[in-house]
Amino acid sequence: MARQAREKSESGIYHILLRGINRQIIFEDNEDKLKFLECLCHYKTVCSYELYGYCLMDNHIHLLIRESKEDIGVIMKRIGVRYVAWYNRKYSRCGHLFQDRFQSEAVEDEAYLLVVLRYIHQNPVKAGIVNDIADYWSSSHCEYNNTSRLIDSEYILGMLSNNKEKARKRYIEFMNDTAENDKCLEYEEQITLRDEEVKALIKKSANVKTAVEIQTMQRSQRDALLREIKTIQGISTRQIARLTGISQSVVARA
Repeated sequence: MARQAREKSESGIYHILLRGINRQIIFEDNEDKLKFLECLCHYKTVCSYELYGYCLMDNHIHLLIRESKEDIGVIMKRIGVRYVAWYNRKYSRCGHLFQDRFQSEAVEDEAYLLVVLRYIHQNPVKAGIVNDIADYWSSSHCEYNNTSRLIDSEYILGMLSNNKEKARKRYIEFMNDTAENDKCLEYEEQITLRDEEVKALIKKSANVKTAVEIQTMQRSQRDALLREIKTIQGISTRQIARLTGISQSVVARA
């Protein structure tokens, strides 16, 4: 199946999510994070992109980038290749480090741009790593409060006020808002249950000795049970169909 074309941003701004392959750790220590930031800095000069935000988590990365003379795909490939080559040399490994291609969402207006930046900066708090976004050094939040070394802070701060002091105050207030309803491109742990685990859950839910016994139930009872099973995280309709012998289309419609 052909890959779906990446959504093109009219503004040129993208929220990027880059994951470790198989949920692998991509930053073992602070040196690794510093190296990735060095890669970002290097290709800012080469590709002429603007960087509005970043957050480096152990097994994934959030970036907020505006492309310029080079397409976002080219930019991310350059950054990824440079970092992975260094990482593989350091840890005497070979092969891929990042999962497939990066994910992205287009950011088309200023209001959503601020929401995405807040979402990125609050990642470590929501993950329970720190209690305050200011305590997480490997995100761009600290650069908005101090001297900007890597990010282009003037664009974001200029959206908030023409007065620098007022802009920084408003920025801090917005970033520290709880923002429970922020919905952005999100890193989700993929949970996949083994066949034996799924069989055990099906037998327990249906009170049967084997998963295939579901086939003998009345349609209404069977479909109600299938709907219940599908709500369990980590179980796919294909897996249910394979283990019960019920058509995948029937499982999907239930």
